[in-house]
Amino acid sequence: MGDPIDPDALRIGTQEREDAVRVLGEHFAAGRLPMDEYEQRVGAALEAQARGDLRPLFRDLPAPYPPFMAPPPPAPLIPVPTAPPVELAVYSEKSRIAAGLLQILLPFGTGRFYTGHIHIAVLQLVLVFTGIGVIWSIVDGILLIANGGTDRYGRPLRL
Repeated sequence: MGDPIDPDALRIGTQEREDAVRVLGEHFAAGRLPMDEYEQRVGAALEAQARGDLRPLFRDLPAPYPPFMAPPPPAPLIPVPTAPPVELAVYSEKSRIAAGLLQILLPFGTGRFYTGHIHIAVLQLVLVFTGIGVIWSIVDGILLIANGGTDRYGRPLRL
């Protein structure tokens, strides 16, 4: 690879010369340049061949500047992908195996009393007398062992 090119050594065209003359006109209109100095700078701008020839014409002037003298725009911010926050499950002190076995072995809502689901447990206890509560408790116990469940605070039951 060759040496990097000096931006001030780059040749300019009519557009850059016209931009410089226009901006010098703005400085003249703002009263920053007297007539004779303005004419001298415009003449130098029209004769300029490279960017480096135009730069001294603006060294002692505040903005505005010709577009080629504007600082490069900042690099766009590229979002860095981040992993979603990991939520650690807070497990209950209650066991899903114990809850399931209590439901199966004592099929009148005992496992649900153990997990803190009092309303379900009372309903299963009341329905024991119809026979539906026993079946419901046994199926509920199997599901607790197989799929787990939650305690009364919504925390997953541990193994």
